[in-house]
Amino acid sequence: MYNDWFHIGRLTIHGYGVMIALGVVLAVTMTARRAKRRGLSDDAVYGIVLCLLIAGAVGAKLLYCLLHLSDVRADPALLIRPNGFLIYGGVVTGLLAMALYCKKTGLSFGAYFDLCMPGVALAQCIGRIGCFFAGCCYGRETQLPFAVVFPAGSIAPAGVPLWPTQLISSAGDGLICLLLLWYARRPRRPGSVGLLYLTLYGVGRFAVEFIRNDYQAVLGPLSYAQIISLAVAVVAAVLWLVRGAGPLSTKNT
Repeated sequence: MYNDWFHIGRLTIHGYGVMIALGVVLAVTMTARRAKRRGLSDDAVYGIVLCLLIAGAVGAKLLYCLLHLSDVRADPALLIRPNGFLIYGGVVTGLLAMALYCKKTGLSFGAYFDLCMPGVALAQCIGRIGCFFAGCCYGRETQLPFAVVFPAGSIAPAGVPLWPTQLISSAGDGLICLLLLWYARRPRRPGSVGLLYLTLYGVGRFAVEFIRNDYQAVLGPLSYAQIISLAVAVVAAVLWLVRGAGPLSTKNT
């Protein structure tokens, strides 16, 4: 809501950037510690995170540009601006980069996919608080008592009571993180935790889109984000169930 936190000379420290960085640091720290406890390489975690960050940022920007071609043509600077990302583009390219990294280093993709997804949910949880500070990803107008009003200078419309979609998304991502950590306490088939993340995140994003009001490309009654969310959730849920959602038996382990 108040994105300009303080100034160091000509440099302005923004709440959005601080929360994104904090989310990444905490997610990497948690994931590296969990890797050690599970007999996995914490060094590999840093390499995978680097792949996720770089490939994810590129993919998120590319998908945004593909779905907003007219805007990009009118303002080519959108290609390099720090705003204008769609997370599912980042998910696809990030997972592809992770798979290539695991293949090149001889690691099990399923094991590290499962290891990293709770951290991804944690990073999203904290990052959405950064969205709240900046006013991006804002909600529809509402007169409900928990509405938020953004000040002038925010990305969100100023002085208008809005759904706190950023905080709702943050709470949902935090809950997903906790559920994944609980689910991963028992041995599971490789990929099960990651598929559960995709299922839960897809459902949550689909629902939150109904109360978001920042511009989104649409197809019929649904936004592209909802269509992608629904497809991801359904495919991931089917794969999760087919692979066996329950814990591995002692015989299998």
